[in-house]
Amino acid sequence: MNIKNVFENEYYHVIGIKENEVIISIAAVWKFENFVFVEHLATSPEYRNKGLGAQILNKIIHTSHKIVCLEVEPPVDELTRRRIAFYERNGMFFNSYSYMQPSISPGRPSIPLYIMTSKSQIDEKTFENIKSVLYKQVYKTT
Repeated sequence: MNIKNVFENEYYHVIGIKENEVIISIAAVWKFENFVFVEHLATSPEYRNKGLGAQILNKIIHTSHKIVCLEVEPPVDELTRRRIAFYERNGMFFNSYSYMQPSISPGRPSIPLYIMTSKSQIDEKTFENIKSVLYKQVYKTT
């Protein structure tokens, strides 16, 4: 899928924070029928550690009446554990179901990840539903 198709997709939205008309933090989200998927969360390097990531994430969680989910790497080192802890401090729950992010471009391997969700941990049926929608709508696999 090319970038134009992504921005024209009815489920895809970008949320941002500006300072002096400059975008300093963004979140790319997919708003589906039963959940919201945070695909990307980023803050400009000079604005990091000022709570902007938490501000956007909390805005997404508190304005949605649906489960909010995102992908995280396995907690294998300090950086990945800190990232998971950041999401936990901001209302997300780690789910230990096995999950492979499909290859995002030819020649790139699938990546082992985990799904974190808002509100609470999820049961396996809910996890399988989220995985199915992500594979079909975001990654265009079956």
